[in-house]
Amino acid sequence: MAEQNGIYSDNANNCVDRVIERVGKRITLGLPLGLGKPVRFVNALYQRAKDDPEIQLHIVTALSLLAPEGSSSLEKRFMGPFARRLYGNIPELAYARDVTNNRLPANVTVSEFFFKAGSYLNNRDQQRNYVCTNYTHAVRDLMAQGINVIGQLMSPGAEHDRPGELSFSCNPDLTLDILPLMREREARGTSVAIVGEVNSNLPWFGHHAAVAENQFDVVLADSRTDYPLFSAPQMAVSPADHMIGFYASTLLKDGGTLQVGIGSLGAALVHNAILRHHSNDAWQAVYKHLNVAEEFPVASEFGGTGRFEEGLYGCSEMMVDGFLYLMQEGILEREVFDDARLQELINQGDISGQPSLDTLDVLLKEGLIESPLRARDLQWLIRYGVIRAGVELRGGRLVLDEQLSVQADLADAETRQALAEHALGDKLAGGIVMHGGFYVGPEKFYQALRELPPEQRDRVCMTSVNYINHLYDHRFGNQRLKAAQRVHSRFINSAMMYTLNGAAVSDGLADGRVVSGVGGQYNFVSMAHELPGARSILALRATRVSRGETVSNIVYNYAHCTIPRHLRDIVITEYGIADLRGQSDEQVMLRLIRIADARFQEGLLKQAKQAGKVRADFKIPAHWKDNTPAAVRNAMNAAGEGDWFPAFPFGRDFTDEELTLGKALKGLKAATGSRRGKLATLWQALRAEDEEGRYQALLERMGLQRPSGLREKLDRKLVIHGLERLETPTPTGKPKN
Repeated sequence: MAEQNGIYSDNANNCVDRVIERVGKRITLGLPLGLGKPVRFVNALYQRAKDDPEIQLHIVTALSLLAPEGSSSLEKRFMGPFARRLYGNIPELAYARDVTNNRLPANVTVSEFFFKAGSYLNNRDQQRNYVCTNYTHAVRDLMAQGINVIGQLMSPGAEHDRPGELSFSCNPDLTLDILPLMREREARGTSVAIVGEVNSNLPWFGHHAAVAENQFDVVLADSRTDYPLFSAPQMAVSPADHMIGFYASTLLKDGGTLQVGIGSLGAALVHNAILRHHSNDAWQAVYKHLNVAEEFPVASEFGGTGRFEEGLYGCSEMMVDGFLYLMQEGILEREVFDDARLQELINQGDISGQPSLDTLDVLLKEGLIESPLRARDLQWLIRYGVIRAGVELRGGRLVLDEQLSVQADLADAETRQALAEHALGDKLAGGIVMHGGFYVGPEKFYQALRELPPEQRDRVCMTSVNYINHLYDHRFGNQRLKAAQRVHSRFINSAMMYTLNGAAVSDGLADGRVVSGVGGQYNFVSMAHELPGARSILALRATRVSRGETVSNIVYNYAHCTIPRHLRDIVITEYGIADLRGQSDEQVMLRLIRIADARFQEGLLKQAKQAGKVRADFKIPAHWKDNTPAAVRNAMNAAGEGDWFPAFPFGRDFTDEELTLGKALKGLKAATGSRRGKLATLWQALRAEDEEGRYQALLERMGLQRPSGLREKLDRKLVIHGLERLETPTPTGKPKN
C-alpha cells in the first residue's frame, strides 16, 4: 500500500530499516505475550540479526506460541497432519522455533517471563534467561531490561468506522502502560521505536484498547499478506476436570464477579456454570448426590445453587473463550460502570438499570447531580443513559425537542412530567460485562469475536492488566471503583501441587526449573484477601501419573511454592472443597487430606502426625475413603440420562480418528514412564499384529500402513498395541484409557 502519514509501510524489511535508523543496532525488543506478536515484523528483524552479527538483539516477551511438533517419532506422526491443518497458513515465529531447537545465533537472546507450560523444562538457555515477575510488575521489569523497541499486532480502525485509530485488541495488557513510559524515555534523550503491524483478522475492540495511529512510529500494513490468527485447540475435559468444575460452580454467587484461567479446568467450570443455569435439575441432582451443603458448608455460605438471574461480571487478565459462551448463554450479564458512587448505588439496589424519576431523585440526594441541572450534570446523565441523547441545556432551560423546553429544576412538577414522558433513557448506558487483559483461544472464538454485534462488543473492555489485577492503579481507576465493581469475586486458578501446610506450587519445580510462570496468580490470590466477600479458589487434580505411577498432587511439603501458606484460602480437587481461610494448621491439613485421593490419605496423615501437626488419635472417617475415580463417575451419573459432562463441551479440533489415536498414544506414554514399563510395553508390542485390518484407517492416519525400515515397523506395532490396550478391559471392567 502507499505510504500514509509517513508511518505506514507495506514491506517488513523497510520497517526494520526504519527501526535501525531510529535506535541503531543494539535492539531490546519488547513483545506482548501470546497472540499479539507482530509475526511478519519480528521475523524480518530476527532474520536481519541472523544476517548481520553486528546487530545485538534481545527479545523480551512471554508465551511465544508455536505449532506443536511432538518429541517422539509417534508424536510427530500424530501431530504433523493436525498442525498442518490448524497452522499451515500461519507464519511461524522464527526465533521461537530456533529457541526450541537451541539454534539461536550468538547475537540474539530471548528472555520470557511466562512459558507455555512445560515447554522449556529442559532448555537450559531459556531457564537461565527466564525473568520471574508478577504480571503487574512486568512493565516495570521490561523497562528495567532497557526496552527501546516495542512491536504489537493491531486491529485496523478504518474497517470499523474508526479511521485514524488502531486497536490493541488481544493485548492491551502491558502495552497500554508501557507506551507512555517509552515516550518519557524518548523525551529524556533515548531513541525508541513503537512498531505496529496491522492484521484485519484481529477482532476490533474499542474503549481503552483503541489508540490513535500516530502513537506509532512505524506501521506495517498490507491486507494482501494478512495471516490467520494462532489458535489454541480445545482440550479434552476429563471426568476429574468436570467434578472440579462442578465444585467450583457451587461457589459462584449470582450477581458476583468471575476470573478464570485457560485450559480444561476453566472449560469445566464454564460448562458447569451453564449447566447450573440452564439444566438446574440435573445440576441439583449431582449437588444432592455429593451432599455438598453438609460436606462443604462454604458452598452454602459463599455460593449458590440457582440460576444466574442477576448474572455475573467477568474481570480476568485472560478473556478465555468461556466468557463468550457465558455471554451467549445469558450468564455474563451483570454490567458495571466507571463511576464508583453510581456503582455503589446500583449494588445497594437504590438504582436499577431502568432510568426513572426515582433515579434522578437518588442521584440528586447523593450529590451526583445538582438542581437546577448544570451543563456538566446533563452531560453526566446523558453519558450513563439516564437522560436520552439529544436533550440540551439552553439559557437555563432543558430543551427536550424543538417544540418543548422546561425549567432545569428537578423539583418542578412540569419538568418532572416532561422528563418522564419525553427525556428518560431506555436503560443505563456504558455498562461493561467483561474487562479483559488479553485473549488466546480457538479459531471459532476469534470468528465469534469478529461477528459480535456492536452493542455486545461495546460491553467488552480490553484493558491494562494493572486495571484488572490491581485494586489501584494510576491510569484508569481507583480502589473504591474496583471494589464497587468486583462484588462477590471468585478468582479461580489452577495449581500443580498443594502442600498440607497451605502453600501452592503452580509455576516451578523443587530443582529451580520453571514450568510456566507466576503470571497473575499471586495478584488474584492476594486481591481476594483484600476485597470484602471475595475468595481465591485454587484448583488441581488430586493425582497425576509420573513415570508410569500414580502420585498425589496434595503433598506434605515441597521445596518450592508460588503462593505462600499465609495466603491460603479455598482449594478444590475432584473430591471436594477445602476451606482453609482462618483455620488452624491442624484443620488445614485435615481439610486437605479430606479432598485427597483415598490411596494417599493415610500416608499424608502419617506425615502430619509425625510432625506433630495432627493429634495422634485422629482416624480418617470412612466416607473420606470414597475419594476414588469410581466415585467421580458415580457422581456424574447422578445427573441422570444424557451426556451432561461431555469430553468436549465447546467443540473440538481433533477428528474421531485423532481422538482414538490420542488416547492410545497417551496410554503408551503412561505405560512406558518407567524403565520396567518401557521394556514390558516393547515386549508386548513386538507381538502385536493387525491381521484383520481393524486399524487400517488409523494406521493410514499415522502414515504406517506400509512401513519400511526398523523404526517404522516398530512404530506400527506400538500403535497397534496401544489401540489394543484401549479395548482390553481392566479388572474393574472398564477399558484402559
